[in-house]
Amino acid sequence: MPFGSNPAITTTYAGEFAGKYLAAALLSAPTLEQGGVSILPNVAYKQVMQKVATGNIVANATCDFTASGTVTLTERVLTTEEFQVNLQLCKLDLAQSWQSASMGYSAFKTLPKTFSDFLIAHVAAKVAAKIETTIWAGTNATAGEFDGFRALMLADADVIDVVKVVGGITAANVVTEIGRVVDAIPASLYGNEGLRIYASQAIVKSYVRALGGFGASGLGANGTNAQGTQWYTNGSLSYDGIPIFMANGMTATDMVATTVDNLYFGCGLLNDNSLVKTIDLADIDGSNNLRVILRYNAGIQYGIGSDIVLYS
Repeated sequence: MPFGSNPAITTTYAGEFAGKYLAAALLSAPTLEQGGVSILPNVAYKQVMQKVATGNIVANATCDFTASGTVTLTERVLTTEEFQVNLQLCKLDLAQSWQSASMGYSAFKTLPKTFSDFLIAHVAAKVAAKIETTIWAGTNATAGEFDGFRALMLADADVIDVVKVVGGITAANVVTEIGRVVDAIPASLYGNEGLRIYASQAIVKSYVRALGGFGASGLGANGTNAQGTQWYTNGSLSYDGIPIFMANGMTATDMVATTVDNLYFGCGLLNDNSLVKTIDLADIDGSNNLRVILRYNAGIQYGIGSDIVLYS
């Protein structure tokens, strides 16, 4: 095929690795990839999570069986929603850029089979970024989103609320404000191995700056290890021994304190709603168009509202 001709895709991608591309799209969001929440794969539509509550169950001993307390069973439901990506590209727009760079200057050019991988990977990265923000700050009323943790927690009276400081968090007050979150953590939760302080990227930046010194809260002029602003090398952060998890998708002014096993992300990687395809329309309608189709379902939920501190 001459250089000026339209490139052709010799195959339509709809192979057995579709599930792996969906896994990349759904599970490569930083909150998911770094283990910030518990993942429930293969949720076709709903996942019911039972909540068990007991009162004071210890009583003085007697010879008879007498119920010493009550057990209350309630539930929370993780409901996934279906989403899709539908893209159409003209192959003429690709010829001068991607193909020429990847195939050299041969007089006979066909679209490499790896281009489907390239295109799907690009779409997967975009989907992962969208999922990251939706997990924390999504609203069901917005197309392409489900209700994120912020929306659910704000609507739950059981969640422990800490009102954010007027004027926002800066390096001068971030230590105090994170301390307010820690102070609000229930005694039953404090010291739990899975306890995390989830903080927005903006708050983490302020915390790193404060620990570098030149701030308040008794940090001193030279900061951590007397290294000033050179102290931080993208390592782990903690506050009073509690790990800090940077949630990139979280609203800039927010923090959440809870355990990893109290936050859930559900998706349907292997159910009938999952689909990844690239389709060359040349043999279908004679056009030079290429379509990318991605379908998936996803959603979030938490377990115990009273085990959550929300700074917002």
